[in-house]
Amino acid sequence: MKFINDLVNRLDSVLRVVLAVMMAALVVDVTWQVLTRFILPQPSSFTEEVARFLLIWVSLLGGAYAYREQSHLGFNLLVRNMSLKNQVRIHKFSCVLVAIFAILVLIIGGSNLVYLTWLLGQHSPVLDVPMAFVYTVIPASGLLFLLYSLHFFLQNPLTNTSPESNDE
Repeated sequence: MKFINDLVNRLDSVLRVVLAVMMAALVVDVTWQVLTRFILPQPSSFTEEVARFLLIWVSLLGGAYAYREQSHLGFNLLVRNMSLKNQVRIHKFSCVLVAIFAILVLIIGGSNLVYLTWLLGQHSPVLDVPMAFVYTVIPASGLLFLLYSLHFFLQNPLTNTSPESNDE
């Protein structure tokens, strides 16, 4: 358990920095796109594609990080009115469901997508970046979701959540 906690804490630190850098790059990219479109006579041709790819990466990695921080929307009115034993069962069941989704859809499905686009040699039209590289974030975020759900499954949900975080 200590190994998983240390790994999750290190990943959180790295993920925060990566997300902050990508969000800053996205802001700079979109700002440059607007400036070149309305001020300069020749609009930038690559900024739209860069923004799209950054948005894909930020969305998927940010979704995994939001799951880790338990910031996703939740409706826990029914769960709060259950017994403590049933609350733990529901928590563990939801961790299992997230793990199944992460394995089947994100890891297996995402890996198949990456493999297929690599085999077909699909490249982006403007930047000529292999689309397999862009899509690698899908299985990567699936691994993060899987690790975080395992982490949540192994810890006691009642001692690790503050009362303020349950008022969503």
